[in-house]
Amino acid sequence: MASETVVLTDQETVADLGIFFARSRSIDDGAIRVHAAGSALALYVPVLFPENLGDPVPTILGMRAVALESPAKAEGVYALSAMTDRIARMGHAPLDLVMPPAEVAAPWAGRSVPRGGWERLAQIQDDVLIERAAEGMSAVAQALPENAGKPVLVTVRSRIWSTPMQDVVAGLDMEMPLGMAFGAQTLGFLRPGGTSVLFGSGPWLRLSSAGGHILARQGGILG
Repeated sequence: MASETVVLTDQETVADLGIFFARSRSIDDGAIRVHAAGSALALYVPVLFPENLGDPVPTILGMRAVALESPAKAEGVYALSAMTDRIARMGHAPLDLVMPPAEVAAPWAGRSVPRGGWERLAQIQDDVLIERAAEGMSAVAQALPENAGKPVLVTVRSRIWSTPMQDVVAGLDMEMPLGMAFGAQTLGFLRPGGTSVLFGSGPWLRLSSAGGHILARQGGILG
């Protein structure tokens, strides 16, 4: 980490990040990757990732970018709860977002997302993605037994959110997992009546919506 502090632009951004962090914790209350370069801050959170090396489960990440008041350079992986606490304490105070004192380990955070080479693949209506996300969440709820433990929850979520959305975007070299729609909806990226665009770069897909981006790398690939 090159800097321990980044300066946000206004209180609206502070409140917006508080909502984003809360939505992220509803999916996985684990870690968040912070990357600041120049006047932009990118925040990555997990939606789905393989528990073991070589698992066929795709890695799906949510990414939100915000502008900074002044240029900064920072890189780190922190507990999402710790970042949430820092945002909550900012209130009407100065707009300096101080990074937690210690980093945490996260198996998904080592994935290197392409910086360029993205090719436009398809345009998808947000209403369709919202509908598919709702169907998937219903399927997860129906598949879970009462008082299901974490291993069962992980297995069910992995199976359903890995399912390809072939009826939405057909003819692609890579299959778009249902978890991308789930992540975009749960993280608040979609807008009723809006449109999202799907891009591809190597083994990665990126769904770019009004509120943020969902990135997915197909499972079973090393490196």
